[in-house]
Amino acid sequence: MTINNKTVSETAKPKFAELLANPAVRARWEKVRKYFFLRESTYDMSNRCNIRCDGCYYYEGEKQFAPENLDAQAWRKLMQDEKARGITYVVLAGAEPSLVPELLDVCYSEMPLGSIATNGFKKIPESVGYKIHISVWGNDETSLRVRKARNLLSKQIENYQNDPRAVFVYTFTRENIEEAYEVAGKLGASSCKLTFNVFSSPVGYTGPLRHNEESLQKVQSTMIALLKKYPQNVIFSVYNAVAHAHKGSLHDLYSCSYPRQNSSQDIGLGRSFRQYRTDLNWDRSVACCVPDTDCADCRHYAAGSAVVTARLYRHVSNLATFQSWLDYVDTYLAVWVMGYEKGKNLCGELVSPPCFADRAG
Repeated sequence: MTINNKTVSETAKPKFAELLANPAVRARWEKVRKYFFLRESTYDMSNRCNIRCDGCYYYEGEKQFAPENLDAQAWRKLMQDEKARGITYVVLAGAEPSLVPELLDVCYSEMPLGSIATNGFKKIPESVGYKIHISVWGNDETSLRVRKARNLLSKQIENYQNDPRAVFVYTFTRENIEEAYEVAGKLGASSCKLTFNVFSSPVGYTGPLRHNEESLQKVQSTMIALLKKYPQNVIFSVYNAVAHAHKGSLHDLYSCSYPRQNSSQDIGLGRSFRQYRTDLNWDRSVACCVPDTDCADCRHYAAGSAVVTARLYRHVSNLATFQSWLDYVDTYLAVWVMGYEKGKNLCGELVSPPCFADRAG
């Protein structure tokens, strides 16, 4: 490996300053580090949904039975209290948050940085200036079969074409890998932005959407192929594909930082993260970004946004690994933060996650 025109042994860990000697790397580091102030928590806005999907996370576990609190002032106070304890970024989910637009307005007025996870069937008012993540599970035929929604992709594009808030999130299941080319083509033709997710089974789910090692390998190659084919539309990196389509779960590879798997309350997500239910209560013992996911199968893009980015010091072993981590963080910010623009990826290599690479060696 060469850093600053000097040959460095692959087994010798470079100094951080040596990694930053590359001008492109330093510029990317300075770009992403400005957002290290982000501290997230998540909030279920509604226990209702206007569609019903096979393998839905929300309708597993106890959270689905929490009564809805529709009191706008109660939500306003919650957001104010969250700011007071240091939360700077909110993820609004549910079942389906578009069903309570008045509560979305309240959250946005108090906490201006955030995102909304929606099925896209009903358009969220433009007054809510969050990033909007529109869940896509295949073409219209698959959406009808798996999500019981007719013409869903067409409706999603109609609602969010040319909307700067919108990112379409294609979730790869074991059944829809080939459809990704068709869907990406439609979204690209409509000038829509696209990123990728990997179906992660809810606890106890054994259905046909669950991945195996063969399907994950195919997902990884498809993600990279689509990144190359639609560079202006796909917000992703090679390392995103490595991390999320690996045979090991995110917890296996990086050790999950969320309270459900992290007993420490000293620093980071273990101390700050909460997952509020629709009654505005939370339970630390089950708190994670996508509750009721089987942790041993978790490859969720939302989890990686915190779990992978938190592992900076594992990724400074060599230049390619650090570049890959910077690409990942750059992707995460472009997907989750309004006004942040994705840069050109620094590393096109397939770089193994550091701890996995150490074990393999």
